[in-house]
Amino acid sequence: MTLNLPKPIADYFEADRGSGESVEKCFVSDAVVRDERKTYHGVNEIRAWRAEVAAKFTYTCQPLAMQQQDDRTVVTCRLEGNFPGSPVNLRFFFKLSGDKIQDLEVIP
Repeated sequence: MTLNLPKPIADYFEADRGSGESVEKCFVSDAVVRDERKTYHGVNEIRAWRAEVAAKFTYTCQPLAMQQQDDRTVVTCRLEGNFPGSPVNLRFFFKLSGDKIQDLEVIP
């Protein structure tokens, strides 16, 4: 099944599929990411977050479903890889600002 994701979100998942080095380009400069009980502010911290994940784990992320909740787009994904608890479904809560991501929260 292919989802018709908004372009900034599709760009995020495409960047994440590769080396992940360009993930931060999907975000506005003052974006916020919350993942695993940590908060990352701005593209420099987001770049470091993604580099840390890439250094520790190899995984695939398959978007399965999408819905709107107020001003957020929620994408449910299946992650499989070499991390504890794999496979797992995660929900990605995106808030967009124009053609970029303003806010991302990842919740199991």
